[in-house]
Amino acid sequence: MATAHAHHAQSQARTHTSSAKREWAGGLTVFGGVMLMLAGILNIVWGISGIAQDDVFVTTQNYVFKFDLTSWGWIHLILGAVAVLISVGLFQASTWARVAGVAIGGLIMIANFMSLPYAPVWSVVMIALSGVMIWALCTVRRGDI
Repeated sequence: MATAHAHHAQSQARTHTSSAKREWAGGLTVFGGVMLMLAGILNIVWGISGIAQDDVFVTTQNYVFKFDLTSWGWIHLILGAVAVLISVGLFQASTWARVAGVAIGGLIMIANFMSLPYAPVWSVVMIALSGVMIWALCTVRRGDI
């Protein structure tokens, strides 16, 4: 009788641990989705600002990745729109959205690094935001959700 009770207790403990892992993983996925949506919206704002008003940003003369600010605006606008679309898939815990979220997060980081001289503080914040989002999406394993 005691053995059956101990086995039942172990089974309940495993179920509770598995449930806690699922909740944690689901929470991280939602967190990653929210962060990706925020990064996307902020990139859309950056893009619109770059397209509408070139004089909003600092211009530099000698920079390797020098583009017209309107070009940078379009790059950020497109990356932001794609990020927002992918974040919707993250709210449904889709594996494709996690993979695409990490990829678009990396592209957002690279684009913000390359446009660092034009908006230094904004770019550093966006790089950090993307890094946290990528961490959240990479922490969750397939079996946890």
